Amino acid sequence: MRSLDRLMYAHRLPRAIIGPAGVNISPTRHIFILAPKLLIPDSLCRPNSAKMSAPAVFSTDERIGSLMDQSITRHMMSTLTDQGGKICAEYVWIGGNGGDVRSKGRTLDKMPEKPEDLPMWNYDGSSTGQAPGPTDSEVYLVARAIYKDPFRGGDNILVMCDTYEPPRIMPDGSVKDITPIPTNTRHAAAEIMKRAEDEEPWFGIEQEYTLLNALTKWPLGWPKGGYPAPQGPYYCAAGAGLSIARDICEVHYRCCLYAGIAISGVNGEVLPSQWEYQVGPVIGIAGGDQLWMSRYILHRICEMYNVECTFDPKPIPGDWNGAGGHVNYSTNGTRKEGTGWEVIQEHCAKLGKRHAIHIAAYGEGNERRMTGMHETSNMENFAWGVGNRACSIRVGRMVPVDKCGYYEDRRPASNLDPYVVTKLLVETTLLL
Repeated sequence: MRSLDRLMYAHRLPRAIIGPAGVNISPTRHIFILAPKLLIPDSLCRPNSAKMSAPAVFSTDERIGSLMDQSITRHMMSTLTDQGGKICAEYVWIGGNGGDVRSKGRTLDKMPEKPEDLPMWNYDGSSTGQAPGPTDSEVYLVARAIYKDPFRGGDNILVMCDTYEPPRIMPDGSVKDITPIPTNTRHAAAEIMKRAEDEEPWFGIEQEYTLLNALTKWPLGWPKGGYPAPQGPYYCAAGAGLSIARDICEVHYRCCLYAGIAISGVNGEVLPSQWEYQVGPVIGIAGGDQLWMSRYILHRICEMYNVECTFDPKPIPGDWNGAGGHVNYSTNGTRKEGTGWEVIQEHCAKLGKRHAIHIAAYGEGNERRMTGMHETSNMENFAWGVGNRACSIRVGRMVPVDKCGYYEDRRPASNLDPYVVTKLLVETTLLL
């Protein structure tokens, strides 16, 4: 047991505030007498042993409440289950800034068997920054992938779409077919994946994200206007003050599994209030489709908790980890026993020659993250290594042993466009 005075010293609080006899002297000269011999259990004191030298971490008293009464929503959604044989389809697409996800719902008479069975739809592109203005505002939605809807449940679905200019009548009377709008990065990625389909490119994307108080835009659970204990105790941790807002991570995990997304795991990250999940392995264009839909689901969950999710690659400046979107990648060539390790080395040589092209497309603000510190490489230089997390490309320790496998591109930021990044990887390593 330790005295209150010694506990304050262990936590480095000013002795002018807590006197030797347990007298609290406030700046306004009010004096509060505490028990002078109050004893605190050793388990509550900061440990002095070398093995337990991590800084003391305190929990938060922050409370975030939903904007609406969720119990009413749950009651209505669980009670009114008869939809008269109709299907609700939520069409999801990427908005005008390249990072926002938009959606709207429509009623279908029957369950579609494949995306091609779904009707094309349109929306007001002038309100999303994807059309010239109100006099020419229509943008078409084409369904590309179908997932089960974890929010409406039942037979209802989420639909991942890409975006097109509508058909137009030309001066000669002919009809110009729909064409992808500039923010439609899926179209070009799908073409590249089609050309390389014989190599069956597999992707596993690690999506890091940071949770913010939606009112203050400060990381959830952090002291108001201040900082928590330094990094070290938070990664994959359990406990109050260490694992912040695990509920969101777990609900998202379950919703993605329900939806049919190939989410392969979750974990707490180095920065407090930062989390990660992984999507994959998935083949070809499905990597981009599934990551975008998983982001949409995450935003919907945060909406219910009245919490903001950011994919900013460096949400807090200074001695704090950024947020990445590492992409694990393999092909038939790299997975082939006996010769795959040689193919991986050939891939790395090709990627080094196009390093600048990749970096330019790997996420806005990535220069704030890729400084050569906090488990990143310096974005100015390309390097690859076995088991090295400070390189551009990390090869797993077992790859040289097994002579085959995959590698991890650690350069993409957390706000990566997975269509762009996976397209570039396939293009550079397989088609050039």
